Amino acid sequence: MEVENEANMKVEMEEGKTFLSDAFDYKGAPAEKASTGGWVSAATILGIEMCERFTTMGIATNLVTYLDHTMNQPSATSSTIVSNFGGVSFLTCLLGGFIADSFLGRYWTIAIFAVVEALGAGVLAISATVPGLRPPPCNPSQAVNCVKANMLQMGIFYIGMCALGMGLAGVKSSVSALATDQFDHNDKKEKTKMEYFFNRFYLVINIGTILAVTVLVYIQDEVSRGVGYGICAASMITADIIYLSRSRKYRYKKRSGSPLIQVVQVIAAAIKKRKLEFPSDVSLLYEDSSPESRVHRTNHFRWLDKAAVMSDGDFGKEGSATPNPWKLCTVTKVEELKMMIRILPIWATTIMFWCVHAQMITFSVQQAASMDRSIGKFQVPPASFNVFFIGGIMITLALYDRLIMKRSGGSKGLTNLQKIGVGLAISIIAMAAAAGMEQKRLKVIRSYKKTPITTLPLTAFVLVPQFAIVGIAEAFIYSGSLAFFISQAPKGMKAISNSLFLTTIAFGYFVTTILVNLIKKITPGKDGIPWLASKINDSRLDYFYAVISVLGLINFGVYLVCAKWYKPNSSHGNAKDSDDVNASHDEERAGDAEIS
Repeated sequence: MEVENEANMKVEMEEGKTFLSDAFDYKGAPAEKASTGGWVSAATILGIEMCERFTTMGIATNLVTYLDHTMNQPSATSSTIVSNFGGVSFLTCLLGGFIADSFLGRYWTIAIFAVVEALGAGVLAISATVPGLRPPPCNPSQAVNCVKANMLQMGIFYIGMCALGMGLAGVKSSVSALATDQFDHNDKKEKTKMEYFFNRFYLVINIGTILAVTVLVYIQDEVSRGVGYGICAASMITADIIYLSRSRKYRYKKRSGSPLIQVVQVIAAAIKKRKLEFPSDVSLLYEDSSPESRVHRTNHFRWLDKAAVMSDGDFGKEGSATPNPWKLCTVTKVEELKMMIRILPIWATTIMFWCVHAQMITFSVQQAASMDRSIGKFQVPPASFNVFFIGGIMITLALYDRLIMKRSGGSKGLTNLQKIGVGLAISIIAMAAAAGMEQKRLKVIRSYKKTPITTLPLTAFVLVPQFAIVGIAEAFIYSGSLAFFISQAPKGMKAISNSLFLTTIAFGYFVTTILVNLIKKITPGKDGIPWLASKINDSRLDYFYAVISVLGLINFGVYLVCAKWYKPNSSHGNAKDSDDVNASHDEERAGDAEIS
């Protein structure tokens, strides 16, 4: 649906109508401002995101208990499966963004991958409903005799999870960008509407998440998994139908190609010309960008400058005025890549937080499942304790907005780098607190060692602090890092900056998987039981949390060094925004709508 018309035509006035210069309607004609885009179109698009969050959070947060109690998988294996699912899904967002930018366009990417996600949830519903697709029920008191799911049963389960992850990647990579396309960035009124819209709609999306970890999780535990997963599939299909029904009212933008291609072109050209002499005058380096979009050369990563050194054959055999982009790149393109490289140390040091985050939907849920979760006669589902995690995020953002941003007129809040630092520091405290609380739980287990029980006489609400503190940390990490990546990325690569941010989540989950497997191998004591045993009550989860806390402390030290080292390109328009949380306020609000 993305159109290929020229995007540089002037705004046209016809019979009192205003047509946009860089947006088109569903027919490929210039979009009429009054009848396309706006709040309703953006809300319809983000309805897909809300249902994606409802589906993903409703399944992922309760998945570890399904693997434990239905598929009869060992505790550490269940955690690894959930972590790998999160890692692969968010890493695939890069592929989703590439497909949208280069082939399908944002509109069709969202429409198609929403169906893929619905199919994934449908397969999981079938897997959870058909008796032959899951192992026989297991009595908790005879857990050692439980039959694990066989290869066919796990195969069907993995097919459903793969489709679910692909759907997540396709939707999440494009939905925020298409929603922002519904507002004219050159119109101050529409730009203000966009800021206001994303600020308020973020609350609605989080309400959807809370419904997922409360109502949907309760249905899965108390009614059936099949019904719960079926509701997820139905919600995605319904949202997609509503989304498609408004196709004539959307504004579409021209596909500009993937920024990843530009990155590869600069590197390829620099490698090919690595042996060329560097010109004595840097003004001889190739540049044809317009003055307003030009980025001046810096001395960092000088080997990349070879991509802008002109040589014979760069312009083709027929004397073309346009160079081969795989042989010669402009200084601006080279500097844009340098800007992305300078971001990478900050990117790398935020990965450790998402390892902490992964514990909230894996081992922390397993802890809650082993404890007393009753409120009177009502049993709180283990995965529903994530409501305190989400509550921590929402309350922190609300207090920050009211107590700091509102009172200062939006000018004296924490910088993006300061936000990231605060979040990393709080996450260290969270894991230390979790380790201490696990020691208390293990003490109760030891007192009942001679008379094993399925539910410990210890309230699961003692776990609330670790959920809430990690939520507080995420509020700072998410808003700070996303705004940092968006404001510091060059204009031509802002699309990739969101995907780059999502990969930090992916690698955080992968780090969890590596840690779990490593600790299982190196920690068996004289009794042969590793810190992360088959059953959560036989594990030393307190040691595992302590390791994560220590690694977080080391990572925090590295982050402080990287943050001090980081210097933006002073010649770029975003340079003044290097630490200003309000630098790209509209884009930050748009990004906040994608919090995961």
